[in-house]
Amino acid sequence: MSGVENLARLPELKKKLLWTFFLLAVYRVSLIIPAPGIDPDRVRQIMDQAGQLVGLFNMFSGGGLQNALQQMSICALGIMPYISASIIIQLLTVAVPELKRLQKEEGAAGRKKITQYTRYGTVLITLIQGSAIAFALKPEGATNFGMIITTVITLTAGTIFLMWIGEQMTEKGIGNGISLIIFA
Repeated sequence: MSGVENLARLPELKKKLLWTFFLLAVYRVSLIIPAPGIDPDRVRQIMDQAGQLVGLFNMFSGGGLQNALQQMSICALGIMPYISASIIIQLLTVAVPELKRLQKEEGAAGRKKITQYTRYGTVLITLIQGSAIAFALKPEGATNFGMIITTVITLTAGTIFLMWIGEQMTEKGIGNGISLIIFA
């Protein structure tokens, strides 16, 4: 009996696989939606100046980073702010007694609270990175703060959307959703 035949006999597995592939497709489509207020000429200029560095990061991202940066999509920051926030929270768990207690003594409720702190940290990191991108890539001579705020909110929402997709894949799909997004 082949693996495909087994898949047909396991409707729950089939449903989880389809959900995971659907969310990965949504992620890939989100990479082509451009963020508002970004000057594409400025993006090309900066990418040309940082050529080898962008190429190195692009190699580790499977080619997705260069596409996201060239188009400066709504998900240009990717899932990396979440990874950074997660690492920071893990380091703080060692240094801050309250977080250490939450992780060890509170069980599932403590882990849920730590996950919530990670989400808040993700938003903070994304706001900082989004602001830097919005100021660096705004059209020259433009001082339209409405445009900058719109860009920051859009980039932040894009990362939060990816975080949500990753959590949905983990809960209702197959595997660790964040890892699958990084892989995709």
